[in-house]
Amino acid sequence: MADKVKGVIKKLKIWRSLKFRLFVILFLMGLVPTLIIKEGILQNYENRAVAVRQSDVQNQLKIIANHLITYNYLQDTSSEVINAELEQLSNLYSGRVLIINGNLKVVKDTYGISEGRTIISEEVIKCLKGTTMSNYDEKNGFIEITTPIVETVSAQTATDKIPEGTELTRGVLLTSVSTDIIRSTLDILDHRAFIIMIIMFVCILVIAMVLTQILIRPFDRISRAINEIKDDHIDEPISVPDYLETEHIVDAFNSLIRRMKIVDNSRQEFVANVSHELKTPITSMKVLADSLLGQQDVPVQLYREFLVDIAEEIDREDKTINDLLALVKMDKTAAKLNISVVHMNNLAEIILKRLRPIARKNDIELNLVSAREVLAEVDEVKMSLILTNLVENAIKYNKEHGEVTVTLDADHQFFTVEVADTGIGIPEDAMLQIYERFYRVDKSHSREIGGTGLGLAITKSAIRLHRGTIRAESKLGEGTRFLVKMPLIHGST
Repeated sequence: MADKVKGVIKKLKIWRSLKFRLFVILFLMGLVPTLIIKEGILQNYENRAVAVRQSDVQNQLKIIANHLITYNYLQDTSSEVINAELEQLSNLYSGRVLIINGNLKVVKDTYGISEGRTIISEEVIKCLKGTTMSNYDEKNGFIEITTPIVETVSAQTATDKIPEGTELTRGVLLTSVSTDIIRSTLDILDHRAFIIMIIMFVCILVIAMVLTQILIRPFDRISRAINEIKDDHIDEPISVPDYLETEHIVDAFNSLIRRMKIVDNSRQEFVANVSHELKTPITSMKVLADSLLGQQDVPVQLYREFLVDIAEEIDREDKTINDLLALVKMDKTAAKLNISVVHMNNLAEIILKRLRPIARKNDIELNLVSAREVLAEVDEVKMSLILTNLVENAIKYNKEHGEVTVTLDADHQFFTVEVADTGIGIPEDAMLQIYERFYRVDKSHSREIGGTGLGLAITKSAIRLHRGTIRAESKLGEGTRFLVKMPLIHGST
């Protein structure tokens, strides 16, 4: 049954509302203390009234107990003075008084129903031994008080065993007084408190609703602003500085919007670049082919030159398509790695050996610095792709007579690959965009030296598959340094 109730509560959309929860919290914060204060005041009044009633009755019973000894009432109950006092006490407090002697026999009952009977009661026996007791029976609405009847031994009645001044308990006054007046007063107070509670309930309800509306208003503004952006009515950052929480939400949303704009711009540029990169070789091939078809008796040498140009354009088209396919494969969440233990020093040496002919064309020196032997669990094919792309970029964007240095190092958990060049560098405002697809810092220069603009995007995706990181540092005109950090053991992070 409890699970069904919880299920129904979860389905209720109102319970998922922050506004409703704030309202409930504020309402309870106002109502619960009010109820506690009300019960505390009534309970305090009752305890105080009972204590005052006990004290008043006890004082009067002590006076009557002294008179009982004075008039020798325990042996002779005919004293009109004592009987009048007992009657007056009974009427005043709507109670009952029993006078019990030392033999536990009732010598006087203001109700007149227990006289002559023997009463055995724990309270009476304790009182005969000198312990006065007072009990409040809230359920039945009366207070029961025991008062000892004490006789002080005078000089005339003193003996060797009982010296003068000794106090002897001769009997007990067992008194029950009604608390109907206290209960009636409590009922009146409770009724008035209930009326006040109703008024306070309404006030708290209104205050909780108003405060809830005020507290939730910044979030409503955020919601409206987001909807306006969604509907393309505004294109400006949101600002709701009312709370730290709203600032954090707004800052995160504005960052997301900025990122989306960058992605959208990158997408548009991506489409434009893809169109250009794929269309340009086709256009060139068509122009070359049309030129051949439009001529008669074309020399074989000219055919060869045109076919060489067409082959170069086909290679260019093929490289762009292959890079795009590689990037798509990297983006798949199900991309798998063929992990094996790879000697990174040997792999780096092989890649540098393969790229040295390209570097020599611009008189660029390739250096490998191995701080220590590095054995790592990686996908060898993707690791080769990472190193090749980084070193190729370092060669392409270097200066004549420049230098590229690849440094390998490791600790007990990670290995690092640093690729540093002495090239043209990257502007600071472009550092965050260099991993975007088809993004080029210097588009004209990039087209001159070739490349598809996908190398770093592919590299970063491959590094991310290995749970690694890549970081770039650069100064214009001085060079660029890429630092790749990966775990030595696959899956150890």
